[in-house]
Amino acid sequence: MYIKRHAELTVQKLSDMFGAVLVTGPRQVGKTTMLRELFANLDYVSFDDALNRMIAADTPNTFLKDNPPPVIYDEVQKAPGIFDGIKQNLDSSKKKGQFFLSGSQQLKMMSQVSESLSGRIGIMILLGLSLREKYEINDHTPFLATDEYMEKRKKKCPSIASKDVWEMIWRGSMPELEVNPSFDWSIYYGSYVSTYIERDVKDLAQVGDTIKFTRFMELMAARNGQMLNLQTVAGEVGISHPTAERWLSILTASHIVYLMRPYSNSLTKRAVKTPKLYFLDTGLAAYLSHWNSAEVLKNGAMSGAFFETFVITEVLKSYYNAGILEPPIYYYRDKDKKEIDLIIEENGRIYPYEIKQHADPSVRDLKNFDVLNRIADGLTGPGGVICLYDKPVTLRDAYRVIPIQYL
Repeated sequence: MYIKRHAELTVQKLSDMFGAVLVTGPRQVGKTTMLRELFANLDYVSFDDALNRMIAADTPNTFLKDNPPPVIYDEVQKAPGIFDGIKQNLDSSKKKGQFFLSGSQQLKMMSQVSESLSGRIGIMILLGLSLREKYEINDHTPFLATDEYMEKRKKKCPSIASKDVWEMIWRGSMPELEVNPSFDWSIYYGSYVSTYIERDVKDLAQVGDTIKFTRFMELMAARNGQMLNLQTVAGEVGISHPTAERWLSILTASHIVYLMRPYSNSLTKRAVKTPKLYFLDTGLAAYLSHWNSAEVLKNGAMSGAFFETFVITEVLKSYYNAGILEPPIYYYRDKDKKEIDLIIEENGRIYPYEIKQHADPSVRDLKNFDVLNRIADGLTGPGGVICLYDKPVTLRDAYRVIPIQYL
């Protein structure tokens, strides 16, 4: 069963603008499935096939003649030599929508893209299924809780029980787990980690000690939703700080984790500079940190961090699906330990949000918003508390309760 993806519209737009379109993102989120659904009439070539890789590396022009556009090329990071051939073809034909590429590992692929296909390729990031996709809500608007947005979403807003939210957080957002609810969660993610390490980390990123890398992933998952402290993690794994930095770059490049930058402007002199770490699939983070059921996770010490991660990733999906590669999302924390979980910046204004897992929001949840008078110079927009309450309610001024189903 195919679940319609919101990113389809963005891929169509990019194909009208560029000769090539690259869909990148983590493994098994449905990149190839989406492209083959959208362009069912096109030939499909996978570079998982060793013979295809060999021919593309040795004689790329011959390979392109045998597999001419318009065409779908899968796992293109394994055949970096093909990019020059694509460039020559596009420069010659001047046609749009000729090559549809997918790849799950960016470290080498993106350098090849920037060198060979600059100005000729449109790029989009696909993550796991969003809430809107799971509930078949046809709204592609990036999240920003203005009055207009809230009114629009009110017309297409499912009722989601708290128990179901925690089941989604624990089980994760991989399409295969969604369409096959009987699939064993631990077996699925165990295989996922093994495949990721063998194919992306060991082969492409050339990490020799995969046992230590697995331990590194587990320790990062244990810090999901927290400010990054790489020195501590490096010490616990037994690796150098430069190695930890390189391994973190592998996790970010392959869209396993996301580093959210702290909000900064000329008025935020007391703000911290350290990013926060979020796993882009909460199911994977739960597996790596050994939370073996939704109920245990909900009642555990990391429940707040996982709920926050779920909200952040849903916001990210709404921007990525719309084709925005650098979503304008931040957090704020200063030396007085005043923190705002999420700040979205648009047109010079900042929109602040607190993220709370409870279902009884109050004005107290807005207590840190007083720093906005100091850091935003009055240029603030509507915000509020994203939580498990079941309906929007105004708390104070332009700040309201935002139920999670409005994401």
